[in-house]
Amino acid sequence: MGLIIYWVIVVVLFIVGVVQVIIKSVKNEPVRSGLKLIIASVIMLVIGAGACAVILSNLKMGH
Repeated sequence: MGLIIYWVIVVVLFIVGVVQVIIKSVKNEPVRSGLKLIIASVIMLVIGAGACAVILSNLKMGH
């Protein structure tokens, strides 16, 4: 269940970031907060995908 919530949060952050960038760019306002959300969601995507790959391939993270 926690994994589903994680992926939902990643998608929501990305969508909110894109919407903020579009709205603020139309109004000629700084888009920095929207870009931060997009970057955070991409980082979470990479970390989550890496963790899923490790779990699914039964790799050992330790020694």
